[in-house]
Amino acid sequence: MAFADTLFPMPTPLLIVELAALGLVTGFLAGLLGVGGGMLIGPFMTLILSAQGVSADLAVKMAIATSMATIMFTSISSVRAHHQRGAVRWDIVKGLAPGIVLGGAIAGAGVFALLKGTTLAIFFALFVSFSATQMFLDRKPRPGRQMPGTAGQLATGSLIGFLSGLVGAGGGFISVPFMVAHNVAIVNAVATSAALGFPIALANTVGYVVSGTAVAGLPSGALGYVWLPGLVVIASCSVLTAPLGARTAHRLPVAQLKRVFAVLLYSLAAYMLWKGLRG
Repeated sequence: MAFADTLFPMPTPLLIVELAALGLVTGFLAGLLGVGGGMLIGPFMTLILSAQGVSADLAVKMAIATSMATIMFTSISSVRAHHQRGAVRWDIVKGLAPGIVLGGAIAGAGVFALLKGTTLAIFFALFVSFSATQMFLDRKPRPGRQMPGTAGQLATGSLIGFLSGLVGAGGGFISVPFMVAHNVAIVNAVATSAALGFPIALANTVGYVVSGTAVAGLPSGALGYVWLPGLVVIASCSVLTAPLGARTAHRLPVAQLKRVFAVLLYSLAAYMLWKGLRG
């Protein structure tokens, strides 16, 4: 029992409620916008881990890794709902996935471990701010612009996987604007981004576990950089609301919702920037 408690300590009831609420909200947004939820989970998980006594540097890294791990489950749940409506562009998934796995492996198992958590927090803030601006402006692509060929999709996939691994996001903030910029309908872009979330999360999570195994000062319940109690609670709740978000994406004016979400992202980016500069 003592070993089990050390490996997987039970969170307090209040902490379970906080993690469950975070999972429900991010699951819905993952299905609605194809974003994976990682950009929401990261800042809040950093706050939660810091309150548990984890150092600021390590808390940021564990928050990013844990949020990425939850995307494996959220992606499966949301993509099923999108697939049932025939919205997933599987041809694009096949073109981007190999590069995503390569870029994710490089980020998760290599670069992520070398960078300081405070550096990652600042990068996270800048990246989220840029993504929020793109989302808020909702720019329209040039007519006739098409998806690039095999080499272009491989390079783009590698960039998506690599950047996602550094910020703990499912790649939707790159892949959705990228696809829309190449005249993929927004509903199809969101659905396809949800499908891309799984290879992104899988490749990076494996890297986080491997690169974090020998790190000193990890709290109980950590598997590498992944915090298992947070992963289990958030993933269990997010899979419940991800299909609801996916169904809603086919009914509501997503462009307007994206602007509201962008405002929220600016607030989260400001918190992570403060966390990084403070460290």
